[in-house]
Amino acid sequence: MSMELQAIAFKDGRKRPMLEINKAFISTQSGVEHDIFGKPGPRQVTVLSRQQWLDTCNELGTSISWLARRANLLIDGVRFGADSVGQFLKIGNVILEITGETNPCKNMEQEYPGLEAALVTDWRGGVTCRVIREGNVTKGNAVIISDQPE
Repeated sequence: MSMELQAIAFKDGRKRPMLEINKAFISTQSGVEHDIFGKPGPRQVTVLSRQQWLDTCNELGTSISWLARRANLLIDGVRFGADSVGQFLKIGNVILEITGETNPCKNMEQEYPGLEAALVTDWRGGVTCRVIREGNVTKGNAVIISDQPE
């Protein structure tokens, strides 16, 4: 199955909604441009699997926008798990290193009752990433997962 970048979003302030955009510059210094949480480190960019998000919605018997998860990137065609850590996501000319699981927080309960618990299962909350190579990404970019950064 081919993988594709389906959506891009950022948060420009605390207690502010996620803002969806069609393209973004992702840098080693600030993650997704304009995102307040993109400082250097293992949680620079958060990535959500469309398939795992749909699993979550199905379990809850509802349809919730992926923006409720507060992730930066939504990718179609991938499922994340423990074996994802240490792998690299290549999106356009950007390379992200998967550093861990994005643990859901209590804010998820404010989005929808039961969402926090549903996201804990099978890495449905997505993954955290460090920016290895900066560049531009555009909605619709192909995504490649690799064991090597180049």
